[in-house]
Amino acid sequence: MSDYILEMNQITKEFTGVKALSNVNFKVEKGEIHCLVGENGAGKSTLMKVLSGVYPYGSYQGDIVFEGNIQQFHKINDSVDTGIVIIYQELALFPDLSVYENIFIGNEIKRRGIIDSNQTISRAKELLQKVKLNINPETLVKDLSVGKQQLVEIAKALSKNVKLLILDEPTAALNENDSENLLDLLRELKRQGISCIMISHKLKEVISIADKATVLRDGKTICTLDAAKEEISEVRIIKNMVGREIEDIYPKRPDKKIGEKVLEVRSWFAFDSQLGRHVAKDINIHVNKGEIVGIAGLMGSGRTEFALSIFGNPKSYKLHGELLVEGVPKSFKHTSEAIKAGIAYVTEDRKGDGLFLAQDIKRNVTAAYLQGISTNGMMNENEEVKVANEYKNSLYIKASSIEQIVGNLSGGNQQKVSLGKWLFVGPKLLILDEPTRGIDVGAKFEIYTIMNKLISQGMSIIMISSELGEVLGMSDRIYVMAQGEIKGELSIDAANQENIMQLATQ
Repeated sequence: MSDYILEMNQITKEFTGVKALSNVNFKVEKGEIHCLVGENGAGKSTLMKVLSGVYPYGSYQGDIVFEGNIQQFHKINDSVDTGIVIIYQELALFPDLSVYENIFIGNEIKRRGIIDSNQTISRAKELLQKVKLNINPETLVKDLSVGKQQLVEIAKALSKNVKLLILDEPTAALNENDSENLLDLLRELKRQGISCIMISHKLKEVISIADKATVLRDGKTICTLDAAKEEISEVRIIKNMVGREIEDIYPKRPDKKIGEKVLEVRSWFAFDSQLGRHVAKDINIHVNKGEIVGIAGLMGSGRTEFALSIFGNPKSYKLHGELLVEGVPKSFKHTSEAIKAGIAYVTEDRKGDGLFLAQDIKRNVTAAYLQGISTNGMMNENEEVKVANEYKNSLYIKASSIEQIVGNLSGGNQQKVSLGKWLFVGPKLLILDEPTRGIDVGAKFEIYTIMNKLISQGMSIIMISSELGEVLGMSDRIYVMAQGEIKGELSIDAANQENIMQLATQ
């Protein structure tokens, strides 16, 4: 009897003549946690969509062998019925339904053809205990944090008698504590005999949890590393992912030139009428020219809310306090006024708020500043093409042309398009909210290099990030937020993960 619960042999998948997967081999042993890593566009998600039946049998070449039997999955339910369940980065929950309804949706417990609510709630409680989530199963999903919603998804998978659980970037939107809780749960599921495939760009998590790690690059299997043989290391993974060594993922800026204050915020309050509380309280910060200021904090600490409140207040918070741009008091009633004053904001949610996914690169790059490609109120299409090509080249956007639809780009290239969109408005201060969320290590290095280049040209950056390594690796100064307040300011020389977390948990 084979030790492998899953064998994917010589898998090849093409899209309109382009090979997304080329003779990929991937094997998972029973009861192991196997991480799948690679740059955006390497083929990880495509491989898992083949496995889960999203790309049905006949649309690819090669064999899927599960528990010793060759499988032909024509739809997702076919893979689910065999015990394979996938949880995507964008959670597939219904926010206005209860937790128990979400867990058993499409898999309802019935008695004589009628849903048995009492039995469903009782069974949901058992599953929630398994994932260590102590909540009322009648709670609406929209009232839960992202971390708790992730656990509901896993409980939903367990309700289907899962044998192989696939998680696509499960910790991308989680803070440090929720991420560690999730990894602990995966270790517990492993002890219960459930095999797991985890796609992740967070290499420290891969090193922490993986029994084995398979690296894909350009749609091909590069290697499988074994933790038992001490083969899994950050250096080794990166080298196989990108085809070269990156000695320091955070590129240095040797000649820092810090100038005068670009932005100053004094005694700043933002009140959210819907929540009935302040999301920013008595905030005092400043940003100098040629400086990267990091804002650290746990999810829900108020970092994004504060950023939005100074970027034209699109959430209509009730504001109080002083905002100065280059020493001049400002009061923005709309984001367009903030843009005009030289402030730009790259959102943490590039797919939901930052980009027009159905539009091409050129339309996205010019979307925030149509005046820049217009004459007498008329768009100049030649100028639009020129501008889009300039940013495609300067930001190293990997695409066939500026006509390529943004929704078809990898996460890293989507982030570069979002960045180009805001650079085109010519800001003095760029607010980057989670600038490398959900992108691979190679693309991260490119984003960091671009940030350093912008700073060397005299721009200033506020970087909001949940990755402490990123905050420490890229910032000149760090503010730490908790409960809508600034809990401390740290020089980069004095900052470390311990004192940041100490402030963030006050």
